[in-house]
Amino acid sequence: MSSASWVDTWTPGARETLFDGDMGYPLEPGSLLVLQIHYNLLATGGERVTDRSSVRLRQTDGTPETLRLNTLGLTAPIELPCTPDESGPLCDRAAAVADVTTRFGVEIGRWSEWLLARCGHDTPRPGNTQTCDTPAPAEMTVHAARGHMHLLGRAIKVELNPGTPEAKTLLDVPEFNFDDQALHVLPEPVPLKAGDTLRTTCTHDAGLRRQLPQLRELPPRYVVWGEGTADEMCAPLLTVSAAD
Repeated sequence: MSSASWVDTWTPGARETLFDGDMGYPLEPGSLLVLQIHYNLLATGGERVTDRSSVRLRQTDGTPETLRLNTLGLTAPIELPCTPDESGPLCDRAAAVADVTTRFGVEIGRWSEWLLARCGHDTPRPGNTQTCDTPAPAEMTVHAARGHMHLLGRAIKVELNPGTPEAKTLLDVPEFNFDDQALHVLPEPVPLKAGDTLRTTCTHDAGLRRQLPQLRELPPRYVVWGEGTADEMCAPLLTVSAAD
């Protein structure tokens, strides 16, 4: 693992989760905490509002035996076309990618192509469900998992070594609720070997666009990876500790 540690994540519906046992995210003297916040201003109607965000950390001195936690992020492509009864300029994939690039910059605009390459897809595979196999980068233990998508998310799943006798399900949210993206502590910690396959599967539904007040007034679009509420993500997060 790198020296940088993804300390924690808040998603709608999440609450503080306390683990059984001696574990935590290491904060060495002089450590710098970087806080990133994604804002959604669609509900403000253009009015000026006050930011009431706050963060509170629970700290302990720790011991040499304390398990040092980190966050392992997984991803899969987003290639969600417009529904058959939708039309418009942004239903074209190239136009949708260009729109994401305009709104969030070149780095985010390249994510859709980077995800295809990372997941071994030669070309986009438009559809509701996308998968990606990621090799575990090192020996580690998984203690908890959460799924993250946006408003068009329907289901999210993470499997370990699927199709083998060692297969396990680390996360399974068959009815995704954007307002309940809680961290799920595993019944028992699950060890990973370097190179183990972690399969991410996400299902999105463009038909939800017409049902959601936040989206129904926006133009239809071919949805790719993006930071905005009208864009999508497929981003499970695993809480892990390194091997001894």
